[in-house]
Amino acid sequence: MAELPEHGSPKAARILAAAGELLLSRGSKGVTIAEVATKAHVGKGTVYLYWKTKEDLLLGLISRDFIALADEVIAAVTADPELARPSRLGPNMLEVAARHPYVNALQTGDDVLLGVLADDPRSATLLETLGAGAFLHHILPIWRRHDLARTDWEVADQAFALQALLAGFLTAAPSVASRLPVDDPARVFAAAITALLGPERATPEQVKLAAEEGIHSLAGGRSVALDIISG
Repeated sequence: MAELPEHGSPKAARILAAAGELLLSRGSKGVTIAEVATKAHVGKGTVYLYWKTKEDLLLGLISRDFIALADEVIAAVTADPELARPSRLGPNMLEVAARHPYVNALQTGDDVLLGVLADDPRSATLLETLGAGAFLHHILPIWRRHDLARTDWEVADQAFALQALLAGFLTAAPSVASRLPVDDPARVFAAAITALLGPERATPEQVKLAAEEGIHSLAGGRSVALDIISG
């Protein structure tokens, strides 16, 4: 696996930091390579040594954010396999995603921040592998195998319902909460997942196995994000 540019180059690290600040404050349309170079105190040519286009640079930022999210969830589930339970993992992923602005922007379709990046095939690949909805789709069969989700429902229909529930909490919940305030939205989300998937009947050993398989799935998605960065 190729080493990421910033690991061996302080200049590359400064470029990424500068691009990240500009992307968050202006959106992708407001970012130029010239401004990134100026903010990073390097020449434009130095930026192009590491990234061929502005899109490559900005998508690299988004990919790194997805990798950071995956690493955070993997570390948490490794430390506490019980976190692999649907009623805990779903709310945890919402909480973690909220701390990753580029992940959140891609999942909610933030056109202001993303611009043309939203239509880039690489963005779709990230969502299909490490997006919260996609990950829940991948882990649903694991939950079903280990008595953590009901199996009397077609898996495709169940996955659709689960992703629709997640999408609602990602996009609509903030505005709904202003009209129908609740003390703990994460608790409500956990209860909604349990209502959808049924009671968690797994033994501790089954939960541990589900955690291991979920970590493996996340690690696979992480590798896809690394491939996007490496080009």
